Amino acid sequence: MADKYNVEAAELLAIEAQRLPISEAVPIYEQLLATFPTAAKYWKQYVEAHMAVNNDDATKQIFSRCLLICLQIPLWRCYIRFIRKVNDKKGLEGQEETRKAFDFMLSYVGADIASGPVWMEYIAFLKSMPAQNTQEESQRMTAVRKAYQKAIVTPTHHVEQLWKDYENFENSVSRALAKGLLSEYQPKYNSARAVYRERKKYVDEIDWNMLAVPPSGSYKEELQWMAWKKFLAFEKGNPQRIDSASANKRIAFTYEQCLMYLYHFPDIWYDYATWHAKSGSVDSAIKVFHRALKALPDSDMLKYAYAELEESRGAIQPAKKVYESLLGDGVNATALSHIQYIRFLRRTEGVEAARKYFLDARKFPNCTYHVYVAYAMMAFCLDKDPKMAHNVFEVGLKRFMHEPGYILEYADFLSRLNDDRNIRALFERALSSLPPEESIEVWKRFTQFEQTYGDLASMLKVEQRRKEALSRTGEESESALDSSLQDVVSRYSFMDLWPCSSMDLDHLARQEWLSRNVNKKVERSALANGAAFADKGSSGMTDISNMTSKIVYPDTSRMVVYDPRQKSGLPAPATLAVSSALTASSVASVSGGTTNAPNELLKVASPALLAFMANLPAVEGPSPDVDFVLSICMQSKIPTVQTGKSAAPSRQLQAGPAPSTSDLSGSSKHHPVPSGSSFKNTRDRHSGKRRDLDRQDDDDITTVQSQPLPRDVFRIRQLQKARGAASQTGSASYGSAFSGELSGSTN
Repeated sequence: MADKYNVEAAELLAIEAQRLPISEAVPIYEQLLATFPTAAKYWKQYVEAHMAVNNDDATKQIFSRCLLICLQIPLWRCYIRFIRKVNDKKGLEGQEETRKAFDFMLSYVGADIASGPVWMEYIAFLKSMPAQNTQEESQRMTAVRKAYQKAIVTPTHHVEQLWKDYENFENSVSRALAKGLLSEYQPKYNSARAVYRERKKYVDEIDWNMLAVPPSGSYKEELQWMAWKKFLAFEKGNPQRIDSASANKRIAFTYEQCLMYLYHFPDIWYDYATWHAKSGSVDSAIKVFHRALKALPDSDMLKYAYAELEESRGAIQPAKKVYESLLGDGVNATALSHIQYIRFLRRTEGVEAARKYFLDARKFPNCTYHVYVAYAMMAFCLDKDPKMAHNVFEVGLKRFMHEPGYILEYADFLSRLNDDRNIRALFERALSSLPPEESIEVWKRFTQFEQTYGDLASMLKVEQRRKEALSRTGEESESALDSSLQDVVSRYSFMDLWPCSSMDLDHLARQEWLSRNVNKKVERSALANGAAFADKGSSGMTDISNMTSKIVYPDTSRMVVYDPRQKSGLPAPATLAVSSALTASSVASVSGGTTNAPNELLKVASPALLAFMANLPAVEGPSPDVDFVLSICMQSKIPTVQTGKSAAPSRQLQAGPAPSTSDLSGSSKHHPVPSGSSFKNTRDRHSGKRRDLDRQDDDDITTVQSQPLPRDVFRIRQLQKARGAASQTGSASYGSAFSGELSGSTN
């Protein structure tokens, strides 16, 4: 299927066919058009190859095959060129044939948004027709006027040019008559022009070179499907407010164009047919279904939809033929087709016809338990014959005892009869023959039945039996054999009423999941540490061991916080110490660095900064929760830096930037304090350099403006305090201990 509808290969074949003589290219074209029957560009290329060698008979035959299914302007203009060439030498008779061909073309593609040149060509052809007398001249003018009046109310690309031409035409014939006609058609033209602008928006979203391929779920296909759906909805809204006949014709034309590209989409065919049916044209809907089934012969959906339409209008025999086509010879028919045919016969021919076919259908090897259930329920619900339904279920039980679904359907039927004795017998018979791994749903239904029909002793007994049976399949853990609160909730709930809150339900569900997976977690951690499993006594544990032995899990207990700036042989960065939220030991464990420098930094930090760091979350993985950190940042109130004579060094420390890696490398160099007028420029220069350093990954290059900090941070703080107390010049101390931009001297 993929090779058959390969678009690239089709394009290569078309190019190859174009290079070959037409006698050799015919098989290639036929192959292409058998795969893409609505590809107008391939039809046009095919027919032009025949026209080039004047093969008129083959050309006519090709046009008869493609014109009505390919409503595309370039192909139809090729058709009109061929008609004009053939009829040019036939005189008046040929001109009449050409005029009929124009009318035929415009009746099909005249509503196309690109049909403007066709209307112009048609009008020019009408003007060129000879007139022998006054009567013929009047007829010609009338024909030209009608063509203009149809063209100017059609929203096409050339609607404005056509209006100008129409104005000139009417004024050239009679100015007095032109005034009335132009005033009459001016509003219609304005409406067509406004609709054209809206219509163009939808048309521009459509890929007119797309080939019709079966749906593959690609993004491009979905876009085209949506574009066509929007375009169809636009046309169905009748934005031009024209009469219903013209509007329906335009909608049908849009559907036909849509099917050129979405030929293999059954929903488009169905929408087209149902639109015809709702519009009152059932015959047109049936024709669409015939075309749809020819295009998609394997679509059961369309067959059922078509049979439904025929049956709804009373055409029983055509509907029956559709159902028979679904059945085929019966051997390869699906269970669903048997069921739907039985229902159809019951509706149209009566109970006896349905019973007769059921007796025949159950003999086929592909008859599943669904057919028995469907016929039994039909006898019970429609024929009001519970005895017949019970007999059908009993006959089917001999054949489908191994099917849990059949057991459950039979139990539901007996529940409707309120036959609790036979329900218990059915569950006991089924559970004695079903394998434990296939009996889960049957046990569940049995438990629910006892909760409704049984007493407390029978309820508890069945629940215990269920646990024992499922524990052998690995569905239940060994601890699940004991009674749990979940069992109480199950016993004392009804429909959507629960004996606990939703929070309690969530808690119980989590506990149940943990109890089922606790052994898996223990085994997983033992496997990560290199230990082997020794206890494989129970079958459930053996299955889990076999499953997990194929998977190697990482040892999460040895995971550490990753820092991309960390380098081997270097001390731990200060930012890592801060992000660890006062846990200096974690810094040492990551990179082997000492904890003295981070501890000293924490001693000199302001209370606000300490409070902020204390609120930071503990990092247990590669990265912290960003949203949580941002929320802490927004809620924290850290004082901003202040400048001036009274600015204390402690405030500068509180507002200073975060330490960089070079801040802890150790240096006693300091810089002079900037004075007076140079203070602002110097600060801006330093701020720019700090931003540059932030964009680097711990660049180890030490600049003059950013020297490493001495290791003795406490001594630096004392020097800053002394400097602030001794200053009498009115200049502000600048920088902070964290950034290494210290004012004053260390002498």
